[in-house]
Amino acid sequence: MKFGAIALLLLGGLIAGTASAAEPFMLSSPAFADNAPLATKYAGDRKDNPNCVGQSISPPLNWAGAPAGTVSYALVLTDPEGRGGLGVIHMVTYGIPATVTGFAEGELSKPSDKFVGGKSTMGLPTYFGPCTPPGDWHHYTFELIATDLDPKALQPGLTRDELFAALAGHTKNAAGLIGRFRHPS
Repeated sequence: MKFGAIALLLLGGLIAGTASAAEPFMLSSPAFADNAPLATKYAGDRKDNPNCVGQSISPPLNWAGAPAGTVSYALVLTDPEGRGGLGVIHMVTYGIPATVTGFAEGELSKPSDKFVGGKSTMGLPTYFGPCTPPGDWHHYTFELIATDLDPKALQPGLTRDELFAALAGHTKNAAGLIGRFRHPS
C-alpha cells in the first residue's frame, strides 16, 4: 500500500511538472506557414509603383507562450533584401497590450487602439505590403518582441532603430515568422 501511494505521488508530480512546463513563445499565421509564400493580396498597393501588385492587406497573425513578466509587445516587419540589400521596414508597431494574442487579416493595415503606430521606411504608421521587383524572392520577417514596458510608455512615430533603442533592457523574448514574396510576373 505504501509503495502504491508513493507511486501515485511521483506520477502526480510528473504530471504537474509537465503541465507547468513553459510553452514556447511562437508567432504564426493561419494564412501562411513559416518561410512559405505570401498571397498577392498581402503585397503593397501603390498605383504609381508597378512592383506593388496587391491590396496591402495585412496577414492574420497569432502568438502564444508569452514569457513571464510580459506587459506589452512590439511587432516589426522587415525585408532585408529590399533596396538592394539595405532593407525596407514595412511596419513598426508597439504598445500592444499583453492581453492581445493576435491580429485578424487587415487589422494592422489601419490605425487601431490595439497598437501604437511607428514609422516605416515609407513613413507609414501601419502595415504596408511587399512591392518586390520582378526576379528573386524576398523574405518578409515578422518579429514579435515581448517587453516589460507599459503599452502607453512610448510615443507614436518611432522608427525601428528608435524603437529598438527604447526597448534596450526591457525585452523578455522574441518570436519570428518569415513569409516569402516575389513579383508574380
